[in-house]
Amino acid sequence: MDCENGTDIEEFVLLDFSSKPGHQPLFFLLLLLMYSVGLLGNVMMVLLITLDARLQTPMYFLLRSLSVIDVGFISVAAPQMLVCMITGSRTVPFYSCIAQLFFLYVFGVNDLLLVSVMALDRYVAICNPLHYASVMNQKVCGQLVAGCCIVSTLNSMLHASLLLRLTYRGKNYLAHYFCDHQPLLQLSCSDISVNEAVIFFEGSIIIFGPLVFIILTYIRIVAAIMKFTSSGRRKAFSTCGSHLTVVVIFYAAITAVYFSPTSRYSSQRGSILSLVYTVITPMSNPYIYSLRNKEVKGALRNLLGKRSLLTQN
Repeated sequence: MDCENGTDIEEFVLLDFSSKPGHQPLFFLLLLLMYSVGLLGNVMMVLLITLDARLQTPMYFLLRSLSVIDVGFISVAAPQMLVCMITGSRTVPFYSCIAQLFFLYVFGVNDLLLVSVMALDRYVAICNPLHYASVMNQKVCGQLVAGCCIVSTLNSMLHASLLLRLTYRGKNYLAHYFCDHQPLLQLSCSDISVNEAVIFFEGSIIIFGPLVFIILTYIRIVAAIMKFTSSGRRKAFSTCGSHLTVVVIFYAAITAVYFSPTSRYSSQRGSILSLVYTVITPMSNPYIYSLRNKEVKGALRNLLGKRSLLTQN
C-alpha cells in the first residue's frame, strides 16, 4: 500500500541501537570512545611511519596505507551517528545516504584487499626472505595499494548504481544507525533480485577471494614458522594469531550482515554486527598490527623525546 500510494522518498530517518531514551547517553559515550581511540591510533601510525626513517620499509608502507584507509572507514558512519545523538535530528537526504554507502564500500573493500596484500608481504618475508627486497619493493607495494583502490571503487560504483535504479516510496524509516545495503533493500518498492544476485555472486568473489588467499598464505607461513627456534616460533605465532583473529571477526560480521537473505534480515542484529566491522575492527587494527611492534614503540619514544626536548628549549 505504501509503495502504491506513497510519494518518492527524498530523505531517510535513521534509527539507532535503542529506542529507549535512557540508553542514549551510554551508546553515545561508547561510540565516542571507540571512534576517538580508533582515530588516535590510526593517525598516530600514519605520523610515526611518515616521520621515522627507520620505518620506511614495504611492510610499514602497507601498514600506513591500512591506517589511512581505516581513518576513512571509521569516519564514514560513526561521526554522523554521534551528531544525530547530540542534535536529535536523524534525517539524511537520499543522495547523501547513497554516497555514505558508496564510501563505506570503498573503504571496507579496500580494507579487505589490503589485509590480503599484507599477508602476501609476510609470506615473502618469512618464506622467501632472500628475495624480499626485490619482490616487495616500494614500487610494487604502491601498485598493489593502487590496485586495491581501483577494485574497491569499481565495486562501490556497481552497488551504488544498482541501488539508484530502485524505487523508494512511502515509509522512510531506515532501521539502522547509518545507510547500509540491507536496510535500503528492505525499504525498496522495486524488484531487488538483481541486487541480491550481485551481492551473492560478485560480492562473494570480492570478499571471499581475499579470505581464501589469506588462509592459503598463512598455511604456508605456519609451515615455515615450524622450522624456527622455539623463541622465534612463539613470537611469530603470537603475531599471526592476532592478525587472524581480526580477520575472522571482520569476515564473520560482514558475512552475517550481507550474505543473509533480505527477508531474514534483523535490524537489531545488523546494527550490532555493523558496529563490529565499521568501528571496532578499524579501531583495533593499529593496536593489533603495529603499535605492539618494537620498532613502532621505539619510533613513538623517539618522537615523544624530541617533543620533550623542544618543550624544554
